[in-house]
Amino acid sequence: MKADILKTAADLFLNYGFKSVTMDDIANAKGMSKKTIYQYFANKTVLVKETVQYLFETISCGIEDIRRQEKNPIEEIYEIKRFLMHNLKDEKSSPQFQLEKYYPKIFHDIKDKQYCVMSDCVSCNLERGKAMGLFREDLEVGFIAKIYFNSMMAMKDKTLFPLEEFSMQMLMNNYLEYHLRGICTLKGLDYLNNYLQRNQKH
Repeated sequence: MKADILKTAADLFLNYGFKSVTMDDIANAKGMSKKTIYQYFANKTVLVKETVQYLFETISCGIEDIRRQEKNPIEEIYEIKRFLMHNLKDEKSSPQFQLEKYYPKIFHDIKDKQYCVMSDCVSCNLERGKAMGLFREDLEVGFIAKIYFNSMMAMKDKTLFPLEEFSMQMLMNNYLEYHLRGICTLKGLDYLNNYLQRNQKH
């Protein structure tokens, strides 16, 4: 039951935002009383914290599954992007903004965890790409991993990128191509161009 509530809460929070969704909304979506939800979660803050952790673990496991397939590093980046877009509902409601504004401690705690996962993922991707001759030998891996993470976080800032002007799909596609064209060798660029032609940037 608790896992079902977390899954429903995650769907609602991602679609409508952490502040906008009430305990009543979650109870109605589950077809149960608020009292039942409070048997598992003392208050909304506790529910938000556990939902954020649930989402983090779900995303982390999915990324790890993709990494274990050891796809071409360029393809791996786009595969992870597709997985994130699917599981985060394209972030139409800017849930990160609401989480940061209304639940700052939860936001900062999960941001640290996200950085650890993404830093490891990006660093390994870069090292594999360098070893395969797809990425430039002179890349400073630690620097690029930090830039990559902070760029991803910045794209979720709706004061910088209002939803009515920039869809998350467009932002992600443009940023990934920008990132890859800056680090690829001629061999990597050839692979990237062919990949984009085949997949039409989806």
